[in-house]
Amino acid sequence: MKITNFADKRNEGIEDTPLMRQWREVKSKHQDALVFFRVGDFYELFCEDAETGSELLGLTLTSRNNGAARQVPLAGVPAKAIEGYLEKLIQMGLKVAICEQMEDPSVAKGIVRREVTETVTPGTVLTDSLLNSKRNNFLVAVTEPIEDMVGLASLDLSTGEITARKTLIPDIKAELGCLDPKEVLFPSTLEETFTKNHPTVSLDEIIPVQIRTNRSSHLFEYALAYDAIQSCYEVEDVATLSSQLSDHQLVMAIGALLIYVEEIRPQGMLHLQKPRVIQDGITMVLDEMTRRNLELVDALRPGQEEATLISVLDETLTPMGARTLRRWLLRPLLHLDKILERQDGIRELFERKHLRSAFRKALSQISDLERLAGRLGSSRINPRGLLALSNSLRKLPSIRKIGTDTESELLRSLTVEIDLMEDVVDLIHGAIDPDAPLSVSDGQVVRKGYSRELDELRDNRDEAKGLIANLQVSEREKTGISSLKVGFNKVFGYYLEITKSNLSRVPENYIRKQTLANAERYFTPELKAWEEKVFVAEEGIMDLEENIFKDVRARVEMEVERIQKTAYQVARLDVLGALAEVADRRGYVIPEINEEFTLKIEEGRHPVVEAVMPDGAFIPNNIELDLYGKIVILTGPNMAGKSTILRQVGLITLLSHIGSYVPATRAQIPLVDRIFTRVGASDNLAQAQSTFMLEMTETASIIHNATDRSLVLLDEIGRGTSTYDGVSIAWAVTEYLHESIGAKTIFATHYHELTELSLIFDGVKNMTMEIQEAGEEIVFLRLLKEGGSDRSYGIHVARLAGLPKKIIERSQELLKQMEGDLTESRMDLPTTADKETPLPYTSKCELQVDRTIKTLTDLDLNNMSPREALDLLFEMKEDLRQDDES
Repeated sequence: MKITNFADKRNEGIEDTPLMRQWREVKSKHQDALVFFRVGDFYELFCEDAETGSELLGLTLTSRNNGAARQVPLAGVPAKAIEGYLEKLIQMGLKVAICEQMEDPSVAKGIVRREVTETVTPGTVLTDSLLNSKRNNFLVAVTEPIEDMVGLASLDLSTGEITARKTLIPDIKAELGCLDPKEVLFPSTLEETFTKNHPTVSLDEIIPVQIRTNRSSHLFEYALAYDAIQSCYEVEDVATLSSQLSDHQLVMAIGALLIYVEEIRPQGMLHLQKPRVIQDGITMVLDEMTRRNLELVDALRPGQEEATLISVLDETLTPMGARTLRRWLLRPLLHLDKILERQDGIRELFERKHLRSAFRKALSQISDLERLAGRLGSSRINPRGLLALSNSLRKLPSIRKIGTDTESELLRSLTVEIDLMEDVVDLIHGAIDPDAPLSVSDGQVVRKGYSRELDELRDNRDEAKGLIANLQVSEREKTGISSLKVGFNKVFGYYLEITKSNLSRVPENYIRKQTLANAERYFTPELKAWEEKVFVAEEGIMDLEENIFKDVRARVEMEVERIQKTAYQVARLDVLGALAEVADRRGYVIPEINEEFTLKIEEGRHPVVEAVMPDGAFIPNNIELDLYGKIVILTGPNMAGKSTILRQVGLITLLSHIGSYVPATRAQIPLVDRIFTRVGASDNLAQAQSTFMLEMTETASIIHNATDRSLVLLDEIGRGTSTYDGVSIAWAVTEYLHESIGAKTIFATHYHELTELSLIFDGVKNMTMEIQEAGEEIVFLRLLKEGGSDRSYGIHVARLAGLPKKIIERSQELLKQMEGDLTESRMDLPTTADKETPLPYTSKCELQVDRTIKTLTDLDLNNMSPREALDLLFEMKEDLRQDDES
């Protein structure tokens, strides 16, 4: 949502109050943001901001006088409650500027000085309550394309992680899907460029409108971007950060991010890591279809997060471990040596349970080091944050000690190289009180003994307070007023309170301070002197504690890079341990992964479906794809488990590529370059695509991108059109996958005619989901077996769904009638012996057109089965071919 630029034409020529003049000056610099303007204990919204806040947040819209008795729209929120309102606005995609009071109103001369101290956008959030601890919060920049390539850079400001890569235009959507950015920066000319040079590509489809931030194109210029990187990292040559940064598009993308962050947070960011350039061919590209259909990190149905793969695997113990696991799932590895390296680490933790338990016990006591480093680098960490950091770092020696007993090269490198940061631990432990509050202003932040000057001030304060406390006893004795008491409040300070009934006994040296309904409050010169000592000491304590805290924080800030490196190692250890824990609990095995063609899974299980079922209830299945059966035509009725088999094979293959154990008794998995899925279909009304159009678009994408090293999982192609068209397209797609691509494929279908392909191609085999018939009833056995099915059992499924008996009986009558039709016109499809004769694809032109049209016109399409339709279609084609040859 965009904020309308403020311009109050109604009030031109009328003088503002000083406060409104101050607000308008701030607003003029932040016209695209809602300005939360601090006034005392509230943040106020004025004019159009107030109206927007009232509409979106349900705030009461009032008004205030603003010179010449004008009424200015006003809405406000308590300062202590601002985070809840910020969260709502950020979720709506809005930008918010926080304007704070920069001086104490009680000592300010004239209008209180105010400044915007923080601008918050969806992609630059730093407040913990606005962040998801298990997900990164990415800001992304996309450059103008050059030869169909764009530069794409991402930044998680909460952790300081920056990555960049070159991406083909068709792959932008897949890359953004993995990053799940909360905000995307792009040059204002990009939309025009797409319209002009890439008319078939919709920018709205690639980058959703709600997360787009349109930026001036000059902010993506190479020279400006180069300067921004130089300034941020204090280097002369940006290529010293990464050799790949000689590429102009990468520089422009990274620079665009840094320029934006500098605008949003001008105070600087010490925790920004060196950009990491991701090269092609290191990790697998997972397109939107595959991520969605396999439900890797997001469920198909909102609110069913337990249906995702990550919900089963996430036994991580740290937030940065959870984020790393998510990254591994969305970026499977393509290099065998890297996969085997992870396997070895997980295997050792799996086999040595005591080692795993020791690691996980230590990890469970470590906080989110990545985001603690982010808060450090942005000077936002509070005393308790420093304590959390220190307490976490104190667990590192035990992790490193455990690591010395490991054999895995990966485990050893991750643990032995951990920086214990004993200097940082000692500094924080020595300086910060273990019971320190959240805010420095609450006092008692610095540990006793750290500062002699501070200790002396505290002693002076405590001594004066002790004398004041003793004053109550001595004054009661002097006056004889047993109810006299010494009290304190922030407005009047210390006082002696005497009830109205004892006023006649008040000594002459008592000076009245405050009158209450039933009492009077006084002070004495002695009390005033001690009070002054307390106030002077407390003021000195507050200033000194704040200075000490800032000094300690600044010294720890200088070690941010060390903390980030350690966080990276701890996060990876956490994921390895979590995957070993899951494998042990759920009976997974380590897959044999190689560079051969064959995929073989014995007693494979769907990891998510199995997890939500009672122990032992899931029915495992075997499947094999090899050179003699690289395409499986999978048939069987609805509800028999075909889609589960498809997803099961996809998930086991993906898990193998992140180095994980898999749910099976044995698995032989080849390296694949891509996993493609087309499982199920639903109208994409938002993009004006019908079910059939969506099916064809997704299928086309697979055909254009799959190779002989890909795994293709197809479910029900051609359902959204006529039976003839559907069978023909499904048949042709299967042929093409076999003859032109050679990818390992499982094709689940209701078109039983496709089982005939196994008679034509050696590389096609049939499998079906086994059922058991008992009279008119069927039982789904969930077992996969060799062979095809010639029935869909649709009427049986309809009975299970609860259709009325009358409809079921009528359906059976019609089915018998249709199965008896057209038997004389059936044509046998080619067998293996006919393979030298290719299947006809089209007729020759101008052959017996009238006869063909008459035949088609006389057909009753509503009363034909798919098999009958296909047989007739081939008969007609054969007739036309023979006529052409004659």
